[in-house]
Amino acid sequence: MNNVQKAFSAAIPGIIMNLQKRNMDAFFYEDCESMVKDILSKIPAGSSITWGGTESVKECGLMDAIKNGSYELLDRTTAKSPEENRVFYSKAVMADVFLMSSNAITYDGELINIDGNGNRLACMMQGPKEVFIIVGMNKFVSTVEDGIHRIETIAAPANVQRLERQTPCHTLGKCAHCFSDGSVCSHTVITRRFSQKNRVKVFIVAENLGY
Repeated sequence: MNNVQKAFSAAIPGIIMNLQKRNMDAFFYEDCESMVKDILSKIPAGSSITWGGTESVKECGLMDAIKNGSYELLDRTTAKSPEENRVFYSKAVMADVFLMSSNAITYDGELINIDGNGNRLACMMQGPKEVFIIVGMNKFVSTVEDGIHRIETIAAPANVQRLERQTPCHTLGKCAHCFSDGSVCSHTVITRRFSQKNRVKVFIVAENLGY
């Protein structure tokens, strides 16, 4: 590990303790390979798995791994109409595992997320049996305000580039607090704690992942 990774690793005991006091389980890994291997060991064969929009799950190699595994995958991109979307979401909320990342996490264990449609956050809060949140060290911030700033200046502008949305941040490179139809910033959720203990599991890796 380089010095940045070593410094981040030094903060991990406190981060894990703070996530646990908010009823989340938490795990730390030095690299993506070991993280993906451990995540797969926690998902029984035949489990139904779905996911929200997440580059982190792709970049760490987990998406390829589950596609090559013995799981029932519920992929929202296969829905081609509003009615098919309704059918898909009725299945997604009953999935065994929901995969996602978090736009930001404070060192004190609060999750900060901003969503366009809200499906990712809805499944995080209620529905699937377990939620696996995959986060790189680049997602950690000191305060909730820092997390929102990170989303508005890094995550949201990058996502509209990925999705090719014609919003002000696509042109400006930062949030303009717009009301555009293509906005990816419709819902802001700050998670202080979860009522169901250990339903949500946070997998932290000492690498940069996603936006």
